[in-house]
Amino acid sequence: MSALLPEIEQRAARTEELRRMPEETVRDLDEAGFFKLMQPEQWGGYQVDPVSFYEAVRRLASACGSTGWVAGIIGIHNWHLGLFDQRAQEDVWGADPSVRISSSYAPMGMGEVVEGGYKVNGNWAFSSGCDIADWAFVGGPVIKDGRPVDFVSYLIPRSDYTIKDVWHVVGLKGTGSNTLEVKDVFVPRHRVLSMRTMANYQSPGLERNTAPVYKMPWGTIHPSTISTPVVGMAYGAYNAHVEHQGKRVRAAYAGEKSKDDPFAKVRIAAAASDIDAAWRQLSGNLQSEYDLILAGEEIPMELRLAARRDQVRATARAVASIDLLFENSGGGALNLDSPIQRFWRDAHGGRVHAANDPERAYTAFGNGEFGIPIGDSMV
Repeated sequence: MSALLPEIEQRAARTEELRRMPEETVRDLDEAGFFKLMQPEQWGGYQVDPVSFYEAVRRLASACGSTGWVAGIIGIHNWHLGLFDQRAQEDVWGADPSVRISSSYAPMGMGEVVEGGYKVNGNWAFSSGCDIADWAFVGGPVIKDGRPVDFVSYLIPRSDYTIKDVWHVVGLKGTGSNTLEVKDVFVPRHRVLSMRTMANYQSPGLERNTAPVYKMPWGTIHPSTISTPVVGMAYGAYNAHVEHQGKRVRAAYAGEKSKDDPFAKVRIAAAASDIDAAWRQLSGNLQSEYDLILAGEEIPMELRLAARRDQVRATARAVASIDLLFENSGGGALNLDSPIQRFWRDAHGGRVHAANDPERAYTAFGNGEFGIPIGDSMV
């Protein structure tokens, strides 16, 4: 994976111009086996441990924020499909196990119970990487007799939805996070998975896909997929900043070299520490949960709550560190060919994802500490 980073970094500006990942990048990731990392072995995948997957995502995002964002999201969907009914997996991968899936899990539509399945309608925004996918997960309630009875993910083929090209933004410009329009689409029962079923570790896919990684909690996996690229962007911004400062001469300070400025060194040290702390906590909690699964033990709610707490904290630390580095970079960082400003924009773009809202995660953790029932499904 590391061998791909220089070229991905060189394509970062073009990725923004295209508003999607270049075909060469998609091909390189395919050939490197990235999208197979979390795919079940029965479909030619590697079903690796979660830390290995997220480490790869972090590195990709350190080269190009948009690429890391899309790669992580598309890559984790193979884990999610592994929890679906075997028939759904066959529908997607039966003819071609390299088929990719995008998503929009927020309830921007719904499914009405009909004979044999559900009639789905809605407009799902922010489906990152939808242009390189042939299927999509869309989230929403199940409506029966006029009222919601469950919250699920509907799995829909590309032929049954329209992509509305609306992604004109300031950050994460290259993610192609467009809107999926679904009108009166029939989705059979086997292509629907309840969030409640996943939370109770009763997903039908576990019958065949028995690797430990498929027993990881959704409330850790999904938020980590959103935070990890942001932390990766912080590493990329840090590397770009150090290189920039090593060459920078500050005209406003009588030609002083930035690398000789003690205050610049203090800011670099502070940013480096917080970025490392973000990744150590994020990856450490993933490893702790995975180790318990390997040992055949249940993941306690205390650890799941801590993982969620530290996940949003990781995003906050990463964004704050990038802000500090950006402020310390001088006017040259504003140039459009500067990677620092790109990481700054992309990180703030990632920060506004709902999974990065700190108050909800912190409140859930506080409730746990006081013995109050946890109502947040993202744990």
